[in-house]
Amino acid sequence: MSVDLDQTPRSVLVREKSSFLDHKNRISSQVEQFHFNYKVSVLLPECSSTPSHLDTVLNSFSSFYLINQLPIYELLDKDFLETAVYQGSVYGLSYRSRIDEDNCVALMPNGRLSLSLDKDSFELLGVEGKPSRFNHRTKSRYVVSVDLTDSSMAPGGRGYQRLLTGLRSRLQLNTDFLLSHHPGGGASLQALLSRYDWSEHRPEVSSHTLTDLSCPAPRSCDPHSFLEWIGAVDGHINCENSSSSFLSSLVCPEPKTTLSRAVSVSVCGLLLPQDVHHLIQQIRCYLEQPQLESWASLTVHGFVDSPVTWGGNEHGVMRGGENFYSLLMFHDHTYQLHLATGAHDTCPP
Repeated sequence: MSVDLDQTPRSVLVREKSSFLDHKNRISSQVEQFHFNYKVSVLLPECSSTPSHLDTVLNSFSSFYLINQLPIYELLDKDFLETAVYQGSVYGLSYRSRIDEDNCVALMPNGRLSLSLDKDSFELLGVEGKPSRFNHRTKSRYVVSVDLTDSSMAPGGRGYQRLLTGLRSRLQLNTDFLLSHHPGGGASLQALLSRYDWSEHRPEVSSHTLTDLSCPAPRSCDPHSFLEWIGAVDGHINCENSSSSFLSSLVCPEPKTTLSRAVSVSVCGLLLPQDVHHLIQQIRCYLEQPQLESWASLTVHGFVDSPVTWGGNEHGVMRGGENFYSLLMFHDHTYQLHLATGAHDTCPP
């Protein structure tokens, strides 16, 4: 076999302990740097249903748009740049494309356009780039990163025309594309949407009530073990397994207690960091109320096939594709933040 299945792929986990009351805490900055969020999962112990104010927040996440077979040169359209890119935060991501096989595109809220291209497409485009950090043996993938807000990329300029010509006449890259904008929403995107086949989508919210749930000690549990347990709960995987189980060997870390009830709720789609930050603030308000349990967890997963992860750093897949963070919040305003990536990512900031 070409891959040794006995070896677990390398992963990176960064852990930070601090307090929301510390003005140097990095929560806001970490949330803002994680641009392309696919899923947010919340676990509330000793709770039988999602509190109404949290349910309202989860159901008010911004809508997003799916454009079928968008020519990528349209992202350089002068009107689109002036009404959307220059005026706010645009979040755009190629959809149904695989980062280890296909050409992938991301338009970040700071106006930077990132193209992850195979060798033939890169040479056809004819624009300066650099080899992917995660090439396996040979230089088979390249990354082109362009700041659309830079003066050198102003419409009509030399750099702008070279990229536009490459995308329109030589490479002719088309892809299904997810798109959202903050704070303008659909109004800022309407001119672009009107030229193509598109659909508007609301993030999907789902909840699951749990009973008699074995739970590790959140403050003292090993970070890897706690994240594994959180993932098992979110995936509805039973952790009450015997050593002879052929289905799963996952068990709840010791020491453990039993929660009589808990609610696991998630929202999926192209989720904006601003909405995630608002949800965090509302969970903090929830924890200020008298509770039997005084903690809650929030886990945010990035798109597996996004060409970028934190702050625009290159993202790759190969055997994993993990890029997520998990925030464990307590009633005394302290928190534990875990940032995790797979083998083909730079270390989280």
